Amino acid sequence: MCGIVGAVSSRNITPILIEGLKRLEYRGYDSCGVAVHQDGALRRARSTSRVAELQTQAAEDGIASGTGIAHTRWATHGVPAVRNAHPHFSPGPNAAEGAAGRVALVHNGIIENHDELRAELQARGYVFHSQTDTEVICHLVDQLYNGDLLEAVQQAVQRLKGAYAIAVFHRDEPQRVVGAREGSPLVLGVGEGERFLASDAMALAGVTDQIVYLEEGDVVDLQLGKHWISHAQAGRFTAVEREVKTVHAHSGAAELGPYRHYMQKEIFEQPKAIADTLDAVETIGPELFGAGAAARFKDIDSVLILACGTSYYSGSTAKYWLESIAKIPTSVEIASEYRYRDSVPNPRQLVVTISQSGETADTLAALKHARSLGMQHTLTICNVGTSAMVRECALNYITRAGAEIGVASTKAFTTQLVGLFLLTLTLAKVRGHLSEAQEADHLKALRHLPVAVQAVLALEPQVVAWSEAFARKENALFLGRGLHYPIALEGALKLKEISYIHAEAYPAGELKHGPLALVTAEMPVVTVAPNDALLEKLKSNLQEVRARGGELFVFADADSHIESGEGLHVIRMPEHYGALSPILHVVPLQLLAYHTACARGTDVDKPRNLAKSVTVE
Repeated sequence: MCGIVGAVSSRNITPILIEGLKRLEYRGYDSCGVAVHQDGALRRARSTSRVAELQTQAAEDGIASGTGIAHTRWATHGVPAVRNAHPHFSPGPNAAEGAAGRVALVHNGIIENHDELRAELQARGYVFHSQTDTEVICHLVDQLYNGDLLEAVQQAVQRLKGAYAIAVFHRDEPQRVVGAREGSPLVLGVGEGERFLASDAMALAGVTDQIVYLEEGDVVDLQLGKHWISHAQAGRFTAVEREVKTVHAHSGAAELGPYRHYMQKEIFEQPKAIADTLDAVETIGPELFGAGAAARFKDIDSVLILACGTSYYSGSTAKYWLESIAKIPTSVEIASEYRYRDSVPNPRQLVVTISQSGETADTLAALKHARSLGMQHTLTICNVGTSAMVRECALNYITRAGAEIGVASTKAFTTQLVGLFLLTLTLAKVRGHLSEAQEADHLKALRHLPVAVQAVLALEPQVVAWSEAFARKENALFLGRGLHYPIALEGALKLKEISYIHAEAYPAGELKHGPLALVTAEMPVVTVAPNDALLEKLKSNLQEVRARGGELFVFADADSHIESGEGLHVIRMPEHYGALSPILHVVPLQLLAYHTACARGTDVDKPRNLAKSVTVE
């Protein structure tokens, strides 16, 4: 969601800016743009099409310079339209229509006091041409400018309420870009005689691997071959040093190979992603989660999991594991709700955040809220080791899913489950609930997991046959029981995200308490049916559906004795996998959503209205 790239160099950086945007395309966007300082003036190109169209437009317009900024926008304030696309210009107050710009600015985040600032600036003669909160910042910088861009930005950000990462340059100061961040990620790239800004180090892959992760309240001044960082504290800015790290970021533009879409590729990469995530795991112990984990784990008495979307469902699955195996009370909260309600803080609670990108705004805000309440035992399960989430948490487990390009998460989800299962075993061991024999059995099952997932992927042709029937439907129900209920929720989410079929998930026992009223022959009912202690109860729930004329699609373990028949379709899983069964059962649900979307002709990797990394509240 929303990408920033900026640069100051002695060479033409337009191709670098646009290539950086291409590397961020997977996050999702609905408009894009680039602006440069060229021949003493500001020039820009903007588009509501893809970055490739922007590249063509910039080339045709001859946009080339050593100083510039670029942006991909996911609409918050204002519809997707060229007038709302970044970069925004400010020509100054009382400017005639079509006047040349003086300030160019791009912005990620949301400014909460934009209405107040807009009214103030309009009173000073500024005319607004967009519906965005971003244009407010642009005009504010212009209004505060008195010959020094850094001072203007420092003054401007102290007026802003909300979250932001910005990059800005001024017509009167060539070869200078200023950036600032608060609540939204921004990194500085250090090159030979040149400097870069980006919202993600991935945007700078192949340009520089020398990265500075800017901290909350930082303002950075980029000039040719040099930079200065200042930090706001108590209303004053002081110079600070930030560590330069070598980061080998991988481009998002990975090769598709034999696959039709990145999502399909990533579904089939899950055996390797799981194996890589488990690569260094020889034994179970606190050291898997970082220095100081042993002392923290001994001090905790409960677990609080904070996450959003798919990550929330992985946390919901882990709750079953943590309470049944580690015997530790666990609660799971939607991050965007947790920070806005009165809760009972517990300093002895382990706060676990889960995020694929590590930059999820709601989860980061929830983490900070928990810490403000005195909860300092923090741990994250994350796929990006250099992310804000990892830096903010005391402990971490880094999954190794690799870059996930498709907006609908697949391999990030299954590797999160692996990380959470390792946490479960570790807490069980620390608390005296895991014997040596049990540890050995669990490790054996984990090591066999990639092979087991590969066997599930072999079911794809059977799932394709089901998808043809689903493609003609507009609604679907998903059922699960126990620790497979969150997997049903995840299956419904995947179908919604990429096929646009309305889907809901319920614990199967809840059917007769309301959802059964929806069941007709036009409502397919997908059921996750592992051979566990709840299987017989689940079979009764299936009979309730069949008695109402519903059509059942069941993913059943090989030994569950559920047979196909009229209105009952069964795909048999290769093996029952005990506590790790959720990791296997989610894979065919991913395949079902994928092939249904393909049959309906939707944009699988970039579903409408969605973004990969949700960095605004």
